[in-house]
Amino acid sequence: MFREMLRKKQQLPEEECIGILRSELRGVLSVPGDDGYPYGMPLNHYYCEEDGKLYFHSGKKGHKIDAIRRCPKASFCVYDGGYRREDDWALNIRSVIVFGQLEIVEDQEKLLDIARRLSRKFTDDEQYIDREILRSGPRTLMFALVPEYMTGKLVNEA
Repeated sequence: MFREMLRKKQQLPEEECIGILRSELRGVLSVPGDDGYPYGMPLNHYYCEEDGKLYFHSGKKGHKIDAIRRCPKASFCVYDGGYRREDDWALNIRSVIVFGQLEIVEDQEKLLDIARRLSRKFTDDEQYIDREILRSGPRTLMFALVPEYMTGKLVNEA
């Protein structure tokens, strides 16, 4: 069902893909949008090692939520800042694409736990996190991408 990578020499091992998902702050979630147009949006994410899912937070209404409810299929692309080899101008970028199904997180305890974990990717100020969760928590929707296929690769832009 999912295509294999053509340039296998560039393929990253699964452990490295997971490391990128864990460490990078943002990616682009793409879903089937209105009138069949792809709808991609940059989002913060949290990769949960316990269940292997990617979690996202959102408001409870809007284009993204309508699209998810209409069709749960999605892809999520993350890429790192890249690096240059010594004496080389070209940037080497590692990217990961995860394909899967989106599901709404109904369990409020899980929602709050994941919201805290996601927040800690950006700050260790627990008072700030508590304040934001108290203020925004009731208006927050959490959803997860359940991976069905993941691929990553290293590309040299030369």
